Amino acid sequence: GILSLEETTMSKIQTRRLVESAVMIAIGTVLSMFQFRGPWALGGGITFCSMLPLVLVSWRYGCWWGLFTAFTYSLVQIVQGIPDIQYATNVQTAILIILFDYVIAYSVIGLAAMFKNRLKNQPKALLLGIVVTFLVRLACHYISGVAVWEVLWPNELGWAPPIWSISYNASYMVPEILITGIVAVLSYRPLKKYYQGEDLK
Repeated sequence: GILSLEETTMSKIQTRRLVESAVMIAIGTVLSMFQFRGPWALGGGITFCSMLPLVLVSWRYGCWWGLFTAFTYSLVQIVQGIPDIQYATNVQTAILIILFDYVIAYSVIGLAAMFKNRLKNQPKALLLGIVVTFLVRLACHYISGVAVWEVLWPNELGWAPPIWSISYNASYMVPEILITGIVAVLSYRPLKKYYQGEDLK
């Protein structure tokens, strides 16, 4: 009886995890479709916290599940980004775009809870996880910018590829980090039980 009760509870949690993750992927996908640019932007679109749902999944269910969820999200982004991938002139270039603009860039967000059990100050751990994972995403886009996009279309300003790529990608990723970080920290206290998964116990 006890075993079956535990199995039932685990089954409910696993089902809830799947459903919640699917919903968060959907929310993140919808938010990613609404982009804006600041007057400073050299390109790229800034979203309103389209990555935060992935951060929340990572915090609720751990980095491994977060990684899986973020990877699934990256596949959805690939489907939406097929027009960009079609610019590739060969298979190697297409693989670089898929890996560095999509799979690695988005999957890494699933590790946002990496500091959760390492710091006592949980809002600080949340912010640090966002900053680190988003910076890795920025690094991925930077590599793609230098290795792929500057080769396909040299920038009109005549900047050196490394300078252009970091300027272009930072112009939307830095605001993305700031917006997501601020909203996450402000939402932590009222949503603490959800971030910590206390409602799952």
